[in-house]
Amino acid sequence: MSRRDTNQGSYSPADELSELYREIILEHSRAPRNKRIMAGATRCAEGFNPLCGDRVTMYLSMEKDVVRDISFMGTGCAICTASASMMTEHLKGKTDSEARSAFQQFQSKVRGEEAKRETASEAVGDFDRLEALAGVKRFPMRVKCATLPWHTMMAALDQRDQPVSTE
Repeated sequence: MSRRDTNQGSYSPADELSELYREIILEHSRAPRNKRIMAGATRCAEGFNPLCGDRVTMYLSMEKDVVRDISFMGTGCAICTASASMMTEHLKGKTDSEARSAFQQFQSKVRGEEAKRETASEAVGDFDRLEALAGVKRFPMRVKCATLPWHTMMAALDQRDQPVSTE
């Protein structure tokens, strides 16, 4: 007999995983990591989601080809804030190419596309922690909330002057 058969009303492993992911998102939204204005940032970009009002500014401190520090400021929904927090933790110490690969992998994951494994993305071994945000693919309107910080980070990497918009 399965656990479900013996325990009426208990969570399945998928339900438990989903609950864990919700908790991770809530934790990062309540206590975001790296949420600060970075003095001495070498790159900066702004992003805006006009549909829900999320605004984010990404700050990067690049040393040669490496993201030595990354932070963000802004106002946004729980998903946008959690995504920015988790992304900044993930990208510290990564190279420019690893950050770009992580961007592509994250985009595929939250859009429900099969992620193509590349050499650079395989080097980003702790990417699985971002799996908590993959559930937004079930809510297409929330995908833009999760991806705004990532698009803004890419604009900072590319040193674009124009604010990023999800529209």
